[in-house]
Amino acid sequence: MEKKLIPYSVHLPEPIYKRIKSAAGDRKASSIVREAITLYLDDDKHVGAYNKALKDAMSIIKKDLNASTISIQGTSISEILCDQISSLIKESNHAKKKG
Repeated sequence: MEKKLIPYSVHLPEPIYKRIKSAAGDRKASSIVREAITLYLDDDKHVGAYNKALKDAMSIIKKDLNASTISIQGTSISEILCDQISSLIKESNHAKKKG
């Protein structure tokens, strides 16, 4: 589900910059900015937050050693769960208008 990332420069007031750096903690600040922009651009902010929660859940499952090593009929539990969760991801109203 990873997509190619294209660099984009944004100029921020220093107080906002410092808050982002602080909020990012151990994560890269660019990921926090990317997530915020994605949530903002979704027409339905609840859809954006819902999709982010699903993607976060899939990320946790993919990192779990047990879920990745236990298989059912040749497919890891991690893959099975992530496939089921990804089917719940909703398309934003913005994306529907373009298509």
